[in-house]
Amino acid sequence: MAFNPLDPKGYIKAGGIFGVWAILFAETGLLVGFFLPGDSLLFLAGVAASTVAVDLVGVKLSLTLLLIGAPICAILGAQLGHYLGARYGRKLFARPNSRLFKQEYVDKAEYYFTKYGPAKAVVLARFIPIVRTFLNPVAGVLHMPARQFFMWNVIGGLLWTDGIILAGYLLAKEIRDLIPPEDIDKYILPVVALIVLISVLPVFIEIFRERRSKKRATTGA
Repeated sequence: MAFNPLDPKGYIKAGGIFGVWAILFAETGLLVGFFLPGDSLLFLAGVAASTVAVDLVGVKLSLTLLLIGAPICAILGAQLGHYLGARYGRKLFARPNSRLFKQEYVDKAEYYFTKYGPAKAVVLARFIPIVRTFLNPVAGVLHMPARQFFMWNVIGGLLWTDGIILAGYLLAKEIRDLIPPEDIDKYILPVVALIVLISVLPVFIEIFRERRSKKRATTGA
């Protein structure tokens, strides 16, 4: 069967721990990596480090290497994105819309940066697909100081990577008990996607509340 670039299990089985590290770096540091499955990859990597790893994923990963290497790669990737934005400015995004690149991705990242402020945006963006790829170079384009970016990048990178990895590690046994052995390959990814969605739900709730407050303020004006 052809390799599916959206399948996190395929990356883990094909590349192991190095595959996880590479995807995290590419998704956060390279504009072409925005479509990669960061959240589900982290969660499934945590499952792959558990005692039921072989049953659910088919391979066993080191939890220690994941908890150390994953945030490092995510942080380094984001630092590269910030550097490219600061170095090349808006011409970095001067490309026509295509099936992969959309100008709206950049606009959305800039919206979060402006709305929530540099520090909060860098941390929150980690939990929002696509935005976490484009916000880093946008922060560079908008002249966020490198030292300030690095500090919040480290905080966001640690919370995102190790938080989701530990969630997968701790919930692995419950997932195995939930899914019948003969149906593991069929249901493991939908279950992972659901749990990841629940884990980032607070971020979207906050965004929804802010939008509702803004709408009320506009209506009442």
